[in-house]
Amino acid sequence: MRDFTRWIELEGAVNVRDLGGLATVDGGTTRFGRIYRADNLQGLTERDVRVLVGERELRHVVDLRSGPEVRLEGPGPLTAVPEVSIHHLTLFAEGGRYTDVEADTIEADKVLPWTGRDDERTAELRVTGYYYGYVRDRPDSVLAALRAMARDDGAVIVHCAAGKDRTGVLSALALEVAGATREAIVDDYVATGDRLEDILVRLRASETYRADLDTRPADDHRPRAEYMEQFLRVMDERFGGPLSWLTSQGWTESDSRLLRARLRD
Repeated sequence: MRDFTRWIELEGAVNVRDLGGLATVDGGTTRFGRIYRADNLQGLTERDVRVLVGERELRHVVDLRSGPEVRLEGPGPLTAVPEVSIHHLTLFAEGGRYTDVEADTIEADKVLPWTGRDDERTAELRVTGYYYGYVRDRPDSVLAALRAMARDDGAVIVHCAAGKDRTGVLSALALEVAGATREAIVDDYVATGDRLEDILVRLRASETYRADLDTRPADDHRPRAEYMEQFLRVMDERFGGPLSWLTSQGWTESDSRLLRARLRD
């Protein structure tokens, strides 16, 4: 059996990891080598492409960046690889000019049921509301991204800019469908914090992201467990859970079986 680790070390991306090895509610773990999550893939080197496409059999890229991000940053080197299909599925709820790095500028009372709050939870509610905005504003992209992640003709990688917010929400939804525990989903989300410094260095090297990043201290960008916990709680309270919400948008049991087959033994 091949030896996988969750983190994948590349030269041109710093927040790349496998969705395998996470605990499931029935006592198992998710499968390695099927679905990866990442930050911006624009800087991949020739060696990185060989690792992903050749060694890890990457065949699909789910690009959650906005249209302006793709135009400003470029489509990325994987678009030139014939074996790889690109699925550009913007979530379109960016808070900054082009990106999601200024998430806490969204007004909480426009996307969450809590209004008039001015306490220590304000930042949490704003970020969580921003995540809720993805499913509220672009359910079509969410479902299409999850269906691309369920394809069985090779590995899939889902990414945005930092690999934190948009990628974090899609990864959480995929893991929920696959039967991962909530603790495992939150732990996977928080793991991006281990690479936060390197992520910010990369993003600040780009004019596309620098202005948004420089409006806030670096630690404000850290993914915190309570953000994902609150997002999932909102989905539970409003819709009976992420899977019930997906079903209300046209997700089928066949879709669930395909995605579970990707991430479960």
